[in-house]
Amino acid sequence: MTFLRRVINALEKIAPLSLAETSWDNVGLLVEPPYPHSSPSRVFLTIDLTPAVLEEVFSDPKVGMIVAYHPPIFRAWKQLTLAAVKQAMVMKCVARGISIYSPHTALDSSFGGVNDWLSKALGQGSSVPIIPARNYPVGQENAGSGRIFTFDEPIPLSVVIERVKNYLQLQHVRVATAARHSINSKELISTVGICAGSGSSVLSPIRPDLYFTGEMSHHEVLDALAHETSVILCEHSNTERGYLSTVLKPRLEKILLADEEIDRIDVIVSKVDTEPLKVV
Repeated sequence: MTFLRRVINALEKIAPLSLAETSWDNVGLLVEPPYPHSSPSRVFLTIDLTPAVLEEVFSDPKVGMIVAYHPPIFRAWKQLTLAAVKQAMVMKCVARGISIYSPHTALDSSFGGVNDWLSKALGQGSSVPIIPARNYPVGQENAGSGRIFTFDEPIPLSVVIERVKNYLQLQHVRVATAARHSINSKELISTVGICAGSGSSVLSPIRPDLYFTGEMSHHEVLDALAHETSVILCEHSNTERGYLSTVLKPRLEKILLADEEIDRIDVIVSKVDTEPLKVV
């Protein structure tokens, strides 16, 4: 079995592509070079494929495949030129025989995926999908878009904030506090709507006590507050990046080790990939 096929098979066991929101997303194998790397032995994980990340990839001659959580090819292209940053990166990968794969919303929705990982930041409780998956594969009965988390015992908003910051290793998050959760009212948090990345389209149909996501617009936050829902915003990729090293890397390595092929495939995570927005 080829290097490419082994990695794709492993990725689809973790995040079946049938779970992706294909009405707008672009997932799966995005770049397959006609002349692939002759002796690849490493898979490279990153949230975003940027020029700096690509230089990191090229510095390791053993990398034969990039798994970019966010698809670097999203909208249709009418030409391929070096003047366009994303097109230039794709062509450089093709020239070096490196494939590109994106799991994006398939990984968000999957059981044990990014949203389930985020729910573990909150403590003791249970979660279910906001929009359950239809025609889910075997083993993905609890898959779907977003998560609604219910605490076993309600806790103050301030405690939730500290748990999120500690779990995601963040010094700061942005918080919008509904009147009922203010210092004076002190109503506790019982339910949390969770969505990695930009969560408003998934979260807006539900009215939990709290939204926990990466980003929302100014007016989306105002709408949440008008409905007495508080908001925690961590910045887009901060709600995704930790999953690569803590969950995806070890799961992918375990599957690849068990596939009974002779050649070992290692999985590495970018050290350069980072959230572009910083609080200063």
